[in-house]
Amino acid sequence: MRFCLLGSGSRGNATLVEEGDTRLLVDCGFSLREVERRMARLGTSPERLSAILVTHEHHDHLAGVGALSRKYRIPVWLSAGTGAAGLKRLGELPKRSLLNCHSDFAIDGLHLHPFPVPHDAREPCQFIFSNGDKRLGLLTDTGRSTQHIEQQLDGCDALILESNHDLQMLANGPYPPALQARVGGGQGHLSNEQAAEILQRIDCGSLQHLVAAHLSEKNNRPGLAVDALSTALGCEREWIALADQDNGLDWREIL
Repeated sequence: MRFCLLGSGSRGNATLVEEGDTRLLVDCGFSLREVERRMARLGTSPERLSAILVTHEHHDHLAGVGALSRKYRIPVWLSAGTGAAGLKRLGELPKRSLLNCHSDFAIDGLHLHPFPVPHDAREPCQFIFSNGDKRLGLLTDTGRSTQHIEQQLDGCDALILESNHDLQMLANGPYPPALQARVGGGQGHLSNEQAAEILQRIDCGSLQHLVAAHLSEKNNRPGLAVDALSTALGCEREWIALADQDNGLDWREIL
């Protein structure tokens, strides 16, 4: 199993997960032309996609889903709440499948375990991906951790983890008070400190890859995120991978 990120941040998100001939795109917050360009940079194309998964209806995760699905006839999986909230922006889809945030399902060679997260969306979820041997965890767009979330992430072989903001930078940054409260609140985004605390509470003994994702361009710095996560893991700073807005992250294989 391997994965990569086309881009990660408030201007657009998309993650690819591959096992054999199965290739899933998680979210598509980019225009059709842009996602085609970014996939080509990673040596692939939308024709090879098995399905698109949508975590929630916010623009930076949903913007390009409808156009991409229609052009390439790609099935879309999403929760009922996400589908209802994003109905107008999604438009007509060739195939829409509803997922239950508490029930496992499979798409060809990949087993998926969705789980609900606290975020200011209608019915948001994140995912664990498994090929029956290795597990990849995805956790972004989450205002706080829960015992249930940490149970899902426990023992993953790879983890894409939101490290959105530094608390001090958010408090002293350019956002107005209402937006600061939203981002830093219990249904907003994980801070560097919160991400580090999650790592300290879960079993990271099998972790091959840790990717810091969804970093704020205004309220965080890569070095601050890396410092927090590497300290929590007790690892070298260079071991922490960073997914950025413009270049995403190249393919990583889970062995």
